[in-house]
Amino acid sequence: MKLEKNRNFTAADRLVINLDQALRTLFGRPLVTERSNPADECAESELPESRKDHIARLMRINHTGEVCAQALYQGQALTARKEEVRRSMERAAAEENDHLDWCEQRVEELGGRLSILNPLWYAGSFSLGAVAGLAGDKWSLGFVAETEKQVEGHLEEHLAQVPESDCRTRAILEQMKEDEIRHGQTAKAHGGAELPGPVKAAMKLMSRLMTTSVYRL
Repeated sequence: MKLEKNRNFTAADRLVINLDQALRTLFGRPLVTERSNPADECAESELPESRKDHIARLMRINHTGEVCAQALYQGQALTARKEEVRRSMERAAAEENDHLDWCEQRVEELGGRLSILNPLWYAGSFSLGAVAGLAGDKWSLGFVAETEKQVEGHLEEHLAQVPESDCRTRAILEQMKEDEIRHGQTAKAHGGAELPGPVKAAMKLMSRLMTTSVYRL
């Protein structure tokens, strides 16, 4: 579904668009941007089966993280009050789709599978994003900034576990990290507020629950 840039969408239009995005995210191929997969320039490396399995599980976590990010951005874009904020959310969501596609490709290359929990995490994240948007753009953007900060740390942890020889995985993770930093900076530049400590702690707890469950399932 290609969106017309100059069209003013009704609430019903946006609900249909979000349903289409959800179906593509969970069961089809996401709508990616013009960017190529950063792993395309890297040769495949020889890895022991146990290491391949571990890395495939890490990339499955990253894939589910991108499912959550896609849902968050779609929920926030749906309820954002300023058009400029909505456009920013939609562009970030498009770039998260790139991450989603790259992670899925890498999981498949490593012989892994995607998480069966993705629909559950999508629904929960979309709801959180919509609530954040309803709270006001400054809180919605603050939520984005904090999410991206936590994802950056999460990607650093994964990079530390991926050997230097695995150029394909590392290229994807490094580009994702660069994008997440930029998304967080953009959210702050648009007026994102600092979230209260208890909210940050709750977000970290939810992230830990996601990573633990998705590594197994």
